[in-house]
Amino acid sequence: MYRSHNCGELRETHIGEHVKLAGWVQTIRDKGNIIWVDLRDRYGLTQIVGEKEVVSDEVLNAMKQLGREFVIQVEGEVIERYQKNPDLITGAIEIKASKITILNAALTPPFTIENETDGGEELRMKYRYLDLRRNPVQDKLKLRHKVSLETRKYLDSVDFMEVETPYLIKSTPEGARDFVVPSRMNPGQFYALPQSPQTFKQLLMVSGYDRYYQIVKCFRDEDLRADRQPEFTQIDCEMAFVEQEDVLNTFEGLVKHLFKTCRNHEFEGDFPRMTYAEAMERYGSDKPDIRFGMEFVNMNEVTQNKGFGVFDSAELVLGITAKDCAVYTRKQLDALVNWVKRPQIGAKGLIYCKYNEDGTFKSSVDKFFDQNALAEWANKAGAEKGDLILILSGDTNTVRSQMNELRLHMGNELGLRDPNKFAPLWVLDFPLLEWDEESQRYHAMHHPFTSPKKEDLALIDSDPGKVRANAYDLAMNGVELGGGSIRIHNKELQARMFELLGFSDEEAKAQFGFLMNAFEYGAPPHGGLAFGFDRLVATMGGSESIRDYIAFPKNNSGRDVMIDSPASIDQEQLNELFLSNTNLPNPEN
Repeated sequence: MYRSHNCGELRETHIGEHVKLAGWVQTIRDKGNIIWVDLRDRYGLTQIVGEKEVVSDEVLNAMKQLGREFVIQVEGEVIERYQKNPDLITGAIEIKASKITILNAALTPPFTIENETDGGEELRMKYRYLDLRRNPVQDKLKLRHKVSLETRKYLDSVDFMEVETPYLIKSTPEGARDFVVPSRMNPGQFYALPQSPQTFKQLLMVSGYDRYYQIVKCFRDEDLRADRQPEFTQIDCEMAFVEQEDVLNTFEGLVKHLFKTCRNHEFEGDFPRMTYAEAMERYGSDKPDIRFGMEFVNMNEVTQNKGFGVFDSAELVLGITAKDCAVYTRKQLDALVNWVKRPQIGAKGLIYCKYNEDGTFKSSVDKFFDQNALAEWANKAGAEKGDLILILSGDTNTVRSQMNELRLHMGNELGLRDPNKFAPLWVLDFPLLEWDEESQRYHAMHHPFTSPKKEDLALIDSDPGKVRANAYDLAMNGVELGGGSIRIHNKELQARMFELLGFSDEEAKAQFGFLMNAFEYGAPPHGGLAFGFDRLVATMGGSESIRDYIAFPKNNSGRDVMIDSPASIDQEQLNELFLSNTNLPNPEN
């Protein structure tokens, strides 16, 4: 037996017991006549003590040989700690060592295995197996485990059945790029890794499994960022014989359950709801952060036709009011101007107006707008003395997107985005279709199986761009946690949808014939929702990045720098797959 207890288990009630512990050496403090070793495992940390003339020379010599991250076994007596540590759950006791066994020596780690480490992200990803020993990372994975466990408990309690679906499927043209897998047994043909189990869960509804879920890996070949990984996890769910309200109520219940059991946080009342059109008008985002105000104000009425060309030529002039920010210095204001001009934002400039405490106004366009005009700005924007009005202008979609970024930036600067405050929001009634200028055709805003709102069906032929989808997203703290829709279950309507998306009959049959055929055998009304599991857990943990909530994540280039993947394969493997390396770049160049 390597251990009788773990390193987070012993308390004053264990004093006098002979115990065995095993773990990693966290720190060593050698004072000559006395040595302390902190021993760590995933449950906690226990102090080991060896004092001359109290323990044997053999034990003292063994302790002097130890280094950080050595794996050791300790035997000894639990004694009361002379200087108790109230910040440590085992801080009232220590182990008087009677035997030390080195199970495995260790090299000096490339960064400190501490809560606050000196290792940069890329270094820690290269040695991820060491980074995973750190308490903050372990705490994040413990949260992930608990959310997974409680998800299954809740969905089982409301009659959902977990069903696994295939990972090797057929490539589809919608959405992000697929990861493809060559088939050795079918030369020249390829599987695709699923971006979601969408068609399979619809087939399960046709099959009569009226409440399905799985916590499933999905794959998308797209540019990465802090909240994206090429392989990610979804809580994927589908229900038959339901309308939108049934789906929203079921999964609002799931989110409330997860926050109560995993974060000890209770939401008051129902989650607020907002249409897509309203979210874009008020926040410029379909996943608005409603933890703070600073809502958009349409300033056209008080800024246009005043002889200032930047405003007069704009489709939309938008303002936000930053409370108590009239104290911003010229340096701070110039920094904001430079921030919105960055390529990522793309604004040509930023207009500001200070509403000073003495009731006067100071604007960057004073030569065009007098004090009375600026007072109208303040009235329109709901500004009070001491506030700062920030204004952007341009075409509607662009300026809304830019102002959304500026609003979030100000929220960060002013400390308004508290990671321990949670503000959920259902966003409803998305457009069914988006027009793409480059391809000159419509694309599905969600996916081709999303049902239009019944009241908009008449517009399918006359004005498809105005058709609203029976779709919904759950946003929280500026993050899209999940989304879904009521699906099309009628073959004729599904065929019309494919037609709107530019599929010929042959293409639709080639890609989705199996689903269309299934609808011929009695498809029930159905709908569902998929949560981004990684994003959900990261949001619950108060983080914007999902990487630390994934055991072995990839970097922004989609590489696992620990195992050096992706990597080339040899010619023999290429030959087996009937592939040529003629056009493959040399990764060393």
